[in-house]
Amino acid sequence: MTHTNWPHNIRMQNSTELHIDHAESYGLAKSISPSWHYSAKRFLDIILSSFAIIVLSPAFLLIALAVCLDGGPAVFGHSRVGKGGRSFRCLKFRSMVPNAAAVLQDLLVNNPEAAQMWATSRKLPRDPRVTRIGKFLRATSLDELPQLFNVLRGEMSLVGPRPVVQEELTDHYGVAAVCYLAVRPGITGLWQISGRSDTTYAERVALDCRYVREFSLWQDLRILLQTVPAVLVRRGAY
Repeated sequence: MTHTNWPHNIRMQNSTELHIDHAESYGLAKSISPSWHYSAKRFLDIILSSFAIIVLSPAFLLIALAVCLDGGPAVFGHSRVGKGGRSFRCLKFRSMVPNAAAVLQDLLVNNPEAAQMWATSRKLPRDPRVTRIGKFLRATSLDELPQLFNVLRGEMSLVGPRPVVQEELTDHYGVAAVCYLAVRPGITGLWQISGRSDTTYAERVALDCRYVREFSLWQDLRILLQTVPAVLVRRGAY
């Protein structure tokens, strides 16, 4: 694992403690340290992700085959910022064309409306990069199943803030990055059950801080249960 560049107001003191200027504005203590709650959370992550991988293994194989038939590799890994600023490869079933970066750049240069939407939310309702099978995988959140392996490896949690790239952390979080960096990113979280892409980025950041501020194992279980209807309804999924 490597460390990403930190926002100017955040500095790593050691592997278990973060000191952040003005963190009290977000209802957090001056320093954030692990507790038995997080140890129990990690234990549940290992048990539940292992069980899910075994049970869903047939689905993994079928989806991988469908994606490969569409052309290109089945799984895509993208660098994201993890707990404490450590970067990791966030896994997904590939839902975009192989030359997605070039397609996006061309769109942003030639479509000011799309460029503005991308700058605001980093989401595009009609994304030309997304393949036919990719649209289905995204709408059903099946593209995120490989992140169960990220959870098993300790890079993510079942519940937490959605993993972001360094640019998002710097441009959108500011001092609130303390909330994101204090915990492992999650497959699901308050943002997913609150509308996902139908919310603004500022609301997403606020939800991340609320999750960390009010963290409990009961909250994690509630979010996991509410994720099921949220995925079925597909609100904000694109």
